[in-house]
Amino acid sequence: FPDFISYCDYPLRINPSGPDVAKASEQWLLDGAPLSERKRKAFLGLKSGDLSAMCYPDVEADRLRVVADYMNYLFKLDDWSDEFEADEIHVMRDCVMGCLEDPVGFATEEPVGLLTKSFFSRFVKTGGPGCRQRFIDTMELFFRAVTQQALDRINDDIPDLESYIALRRDTSGCKPCFALIEYAAGIDLPDEVVNHRSIKILEDAANDLVSWSNDIFSFNVEQARGDTHNSVIIVMNEEGLDIQAAIDHVGSLCFATLNTFARVRASLPSWGPDVDADVEKYVMGLQDWIIGSLHWSFLTQRYFGKNGEEVKKTLTVALLPKKAAQQTPAPQAEVQQSEVQQEAESKSAPADGSNPVLSDAPGGLLTAIWGMFGAAFRRATFSSHRLS
Repeated sequence: FPDFISYCDYPLRINPSGPDVAKASEQWLLDGAPLSERKRKAFLGLKSGDLSAMCYPDVEADRLRVVADYMNYLFKLDDWSDEFEADEIHVMRDCVMGCLEDPVGFATEEPVGLLTKSFFSRFVKTGGPGCRQRFIDTMELFFRAVTQQALDRINDDIPDLESYIALRRDTSGCKPCFALIEYAAGIDLPDEVVNHRSIKILEDAANDLVSWSNDIFSFNVEQARGDTHNSVIIVMNEEGLDIQAAIDHVGSLCFATLNTFARVRASLPSWGPDVDADVEKYVMGLQDWIIGSLHWSFLTQRYFGKNGEEVKKTLTVALLPKKAAQQTPAPQAEVQQSEVQQEAESKSAPADGSNPVLSDAPGGLLTAIWGMFGAAFRRATFSSHRLS
């Protein structure tokens, strides 16, 4: 694997309230969406609470709890969407979006709806109106994108790189998480900041780094079970590269993205002292997401089982054998590595951070997938209606 952490010298900061909040949030999810014992162990091995503590290190405990609940919920949403047909995702979307638009008056008894109302009713008590609307809007984009991903899965379609770029920026889950940076910091950025080209570039760069690095870390598990929505797999397919060359190529895009983030951050305009202070908090939140997600990737058991610390040191894993097409994929935490080592050299960043695929235009950076834990239980329909 490329050595992103050594190249990215941002300090890892961890919220001191993290352990207590993580425990309470995990129980919240398990109470709202009961899992089998095997799935429960896989969920706890995900360590989503640690991700929240690493990416939101300064927020007070009450707000961190809302963030942690959403992070657990997001993993569960992705789990459901991986199981469902496109029309079922649409019904789930109607339930979730109804709860977000009206967390008090929208009536539903579905687990996904009750979970949505639970965390978002707490969000709206202190979240600013602009922050709230950005969260809702980006969740809508998420559902549109995962619906398309479901259609690709059903049709066994491997998207071309440009289609994948557009799709994964919304399936990554980063956009609503970035709205939570505002919520966590107690700020509500004005429209002239939110819509500024430089801010859009910074958001895209953080989104892309989180997503592309995750594609690399999750590649081994995903190639073994036949998944195709992964940048490494797409580059292999389009460019005719072997595994190592494709990983190196995606890694170079990640390094260039880090360079873009640093360059644009250093040349931000001023909106006045008060707004600039809020912008600084927001950009720091993007930085925390970049470095926090990198460290969390080796802490969670999702990608490397219990060997994360060793992989973090060696940057090398054994290539897993492909599973038979008829098999149901086991949770990654239970997958054993094969004995055939696939050596991965750490690649240094391009000297100037440039890459022909990348640009400073919003949407020009490549994005990828958040790897989530394996499928849990399936609900065929979500019934919901508004109170009269």
